Amino acid sequence: MRPSPRSPIATHLHPSLLPAFPGLHPQRQALARGVKVSGCTVHFMDSGVDTGPIIAQSVVQIPEGCDEQTLTDLIRIEEHELLPRAVRMFCEDRLRVEQGIVNIRKSV
Repeated sequence: MRPSPRSPIATHLHPSLLPAFPGLHPQRQALARGVKVSGCTVHFMDSGVDTGPIIAQSVVQIPEGCDEQTLTDLIRIEEHELLPRAVRMFCEDRLRVEQGIVNIRKSV
């Protein structure tokens, strides 16, 4: 895949369900807000902080009494599944960015 406005090539794995809790310490932010779910996001990078088009996300339920390290560990499990899936779709040339939204073509 060649870089273009329709298909950026730099990706980032972020430990929250963007656009919620961008930047540093997203798990701490999520727990402070009392959200019931969190997760991780793979997105294309742009000039903002965690604002690029979203490729894929995975959700994690936050158990009652969860601390920051436990949430980090739960999200990491999902990250290890999500990132390879997103990279595979990228390598298979299945991702297209249209007006800031990532469209995923079905695999052949």
